[in-house]
Amino acid sequence: MTRPPSRPITLRLYGVATRVLATAAHGWLARRVRRGKEDAQRLTERFGIAATPRPAGRLVWCHAASVGESLAILGLIGALRARGLAVVLTTGTLTSAALMAERLPAGAIHQFVPLDHTAWAQRFLDHWQPSLVLWSESELWPNMLGAIAARGIPAFLVNARISDRAFDGWSRWPRTVRAVLSAFTTVIAQSAEDARRYALLGADHVVAAGNLKLAADPLPHDVQATTALTAAIGARPAWLAASIHPGEDAVVAQAHQALAATFPDLLSLVAPRHPEKAGAMAKTFAAAGLAVARRSAQQPITPSTQVYIADTLGELGVLYRACDLVVMGKSFAVGGGQNPGEPAKLGCAVICGPDMGNFRDLTADLSAAGAVNIVADAAQLAARLSALLADPAARRRQGENGARFMAAGAAALTETFAILESALANPLDCR
Repeated sequence: MTRPPSRPITLRLYGVATRVLATAAHGWLARRVRRGKEDAQRLTERFGIAATPRPAGRLVWCHAASVGESLAILGLIGALRARGLAVVLTTGTLTSAALMAERLPAGAIHQFVPLDHTAWAQRFLDHWQPSLVLWSESELWPNMLGAIAARGIPAFLVNARISDRAFDGWSRWPRTVRAVLSAFTTVIAQSAEDARRYALLGADHVVAAGNLKLAADPLPHDVQATTALTAAIGARPAWLAASIHPGEDAVVAQAHQALAATFPDLLSLVAPRHPEKAGAMAKTFAAAGLAVARRSAQQPITPSTQVYIADTLGELGVLYRACDLVVMGKSFAVGGGQNPGEPAKLGCAVICGPDMGNFRDLTADLSAAGAVNIVADAAQLAARLSALLADPAARRRQGENGARFMAAGAAALTETFAILESALANPLDCR
């Protein structure tokens, strides 16, 4: 009988480190509660303790790191529920938990993912006893994945992607990443390039099925809120900086100032990726001499408002429908980008900064379809915004190109579900 390969020393050291650091976890989580990053009432979930009973029958555990990943697999979760399977979805952020409370299909359960400690992973698996595990995109937790593999639970990495930075990093630790990826029966990649990279990293079975973000439903919206915001913007030239991160507020301010001479009544709408950063961003705009109003404070858009900060949760669907010219955040500062498919699906003309590594293939495809423009800095951003603000017909054509492209990509969900069929037909026995 062939002995299984030993775990790489890196993973053994990681296991030791997480056991040592477990004693500090309570204090770390308490600090996160004080900073508004954890739910004090649900901290036990971070230790694998569930307050919710396990439903009877076959159960699929889906894991998605945060908002974008969880939105992308909602269609998959809906299809699983339609098959009569129980589903528990884990995420790691308060924002994603709040959004999933509104968006999960009936009967699906949300939990916060346990911290990556073997004992807490085992406790989580003991309670939920999943027949199948679907792990989304790129977040890899070695202890949890090791516990899944040790139990022989079929696991799939779905909608898998790997950024340039992550690929370069993992490539330096080939035995480690190969051992981590061995937990997955199949890696279902977003693109041929992602599939190629996972294969190079040592994944045993890799297929490309398309990007589930293309198949996701359009972001929901409150019709009254959309109507009200559209009316408040009126005929003013307007653009939206969506899901921006600290540092990008300065880019927005520079772009607004550069455009103001040509468009004196310009309105720049800003949606911070993390609403708690809105206060600091408001100070940046005020320091640039711009008049600011904040949505969370119910401050109205007046003729003198130059920057409107939409610092509320779950309203990107409203913003994209009220403003058809969108600049994606996290592409000028921090890096990696936010999902350009969401505004493109709703017919917005989209502009991205130089670093869209997290959505490399989607951005390239949308650019090739004439739906996305890539700019290098604030000066190029202002120039492209000026051209599109001055030419509504060009803006409309770009938006139509994006909507067409996104509609054509909806086959990713069907393809992914087809790949999962064999595992769904032969799940592990469970209560």
